[in-house]
Amino acid sequence: MHEAKTRLSELVKAVEERDEVVVLCRDGREVAEIRRRATRRQRRNLAPDPRFRVEFAPGYEPTEPLTEEEWPRALR
Repeated sequence: MHEAKTRLSELVKAVEERDEVVVLCRDGREVAEIRRRATRRQRRNLAPDPRFRVEFAPGYEPTEPLTEEEWPRALR
């Protein structure tokens, strides 16, 4: 572990440039591995799905306050 800490830059460079796999050991037992990532994660498409598009009735403005008649009787 101590050797890995002091030589971390070299180890990462070996992984980057030569695709080496670096195995870190503690007391002679393997505990971690440094390797190049196989592939980059694909970016998620966060565009809205057109199938779920909401269309309001002509003349309806959803940000307009409700009139007295539109409120439920129990909440007036």
